[in-house]
Amino acid sequence: MGHLLLGLVLLVLPGPGVPPDMASPPVAIPPWSPPRLVVTSPAATGGFDWPFQPRPALVRAFDLPAQPWLPGHRGVDLAAREGQPVLAAGTGRVSFSGVVAGRGVVTVTHSPTLRTTYEPVEGRVPVGVPVARGDPLGTVSSAAGHCAPATCLHWGAVSNGGYIDPLGLLRLLHPVLLPLR
Repeated sequence: MGHLLLGLVLLVLPGPGVPPDMASPPVAIPPWSPPRLVVTSPAATGGFDWPFQPRPALVRAFDLPAQPWLPGHRGVDLAAREGQPVLAAGTGRVSFSGVVAGRGVVTVTHSPTLRTTYEPVEGRVPVGVPVARGDPLGTVSSAAGHCAPATCLHWGAVSNGGYIDPLGLLRLLHPVLLPLR
């Protein structure tokens, strides 16, 4: 596809009421070029994938409260079965592996600003272990969790110190361009 590139020169000439020494020198405005759109896949970028295979059903969606102390749902609940392998959603290092409120929890730090958390998990990978996307972190525990009496995995994400919807890491939403009307 060819591009039309235009160059523009702005020149203020002296006119009535403008002294000749106030006229500006020519200013070149660089030609416009259209922005580039680069589309990449999670595999190409070392991105993220579901913590289960095949893709699990969403039991409860992310619901960030208006204030940190208010009730909400700071992650998503994914349908699971007891003993199902829990997979690292992205490449990183296990930064927490322990029990919180009677449930096994694994946290993977993906970058200095991003981490994901999985619960309830048993047979957990120990702290310090590097993981790649799809590596097992443990299995879904029978401990009563967010979905009791049903079994599910609570998957959370924190970015820059704030909770985010972990489904956003999967890039499931595709931007749609609409006409300006």
